[in-house]
Amino acid sequence: MKIGVIGAGRLGICFALLLDRGGYDVIASDIRSNYISGLQRREISTNEPGVADMLRECSIDFTTDTRRVVQDSDVIYVMVATPSLDTGNYDVSAIHAVIDDLINHDGEVCGKILVIGSTVNPGDCVAFQQRLDAVGVHVVYSPTFAAQGSVLHDIEHPIAVCFGTTDGSVADRCLGVFGDIIPPDTPIHRLHPTTAEIMKLAGNCYGTLRINFYNFVGELLLASGLEQDLEQANLYLREVDRRKDSIKFGFGYGGPCYPRDNKSFKHYAQTIGLANPLSDANDIQNAAHARFLADYLLRTNTNNLPFYFKYLSYKPGVKIFEQSQQLQVCE
Repeated sequence: MKIGVIGAGRLGICFALLLDRGGYDVIASDIRSNYISGLQRREISTNEPGVADMLRECSIDFTTDTRRVVQDSDVIYVMVATPSLDTGNYDVSAIHAVIDDLINHDGEVCGKILVIGSTVNPGDCVAFQQRLDAVGVHVVYSPTFAAQGSVLHDIEHPIAVCFGTTDGSVADRCLGVFGDIIPPDTPIHRLHPTTAEIMKLAGNCYGTLRINFYNFVGELLLASGLEQDLEQANLYLREVDRRKDSIKFGFGYGGPCYPRDNKSFKHYAQTIGLANPLSDANDIQNAAHARFLADYLLRTNTNNLPFYFKYLSYKPGVKIFEQSQQLQVCE
């Protein structure tokens, strides 16, 4: 099987090198002619550990001609730039240009798989697939979570891998490729393309929430004259994170602890002169979630059936109804 990589930048070159080391015949393209000339000489200016050494030993065919990648590859990874627009959306015109190359290609492209690794907007891959249906190309969204300075390591040892496609056999083919560069126990998630796109954004946004929260706790300690406890506080919060790893979609928080502690946390911050927009945002979102659930249940109950709740307390197995979101939804 021949693998193509379109967009041999910081992420793309690392994918190409790992696939080459995995035993695949790899062809990689980029629009920057000087950059490609350097890669052809096995030269690169990079701070990414391991990339220069792997490049010197690789047998990747580097080119500026995307049409060659389209012609020669069975699976094509797209790692082109998708810059942010002023509206906040990602500009996916470079991906559409790749799709144009596939649609207008003189040779046979039916059965090829186009794996989108670039960050895109929710709904984009469905639109990409609609454009490529006529020529029989399958689109899969498989985003990469890799930090600058550890891209090779993060691709080779991912937290998880997702394949956004509605075609199980296509996901299997992609897994066959990924399976040669990642550990065998890596969690694999098969999702609708739009779900995969949403989860890519959500994963990073969750990271921003955690960073802000950790930083705010640090601000509280510093403002309270407790700088010496910063390291232990970070360790404590990480332990809390591990204990809460079973959280999933459902009812919001309630009961005698979370709501009151959130208000107390906000009040203490105010007493030492710190604004606490995170606590406000938590309560606003929690209340909005109750309204969302009520509206959703009413809207989807098209047969006007009676509702049944397994419990109305704030969580199962207790008889505490204080600030129960289940009860709020019923009301």
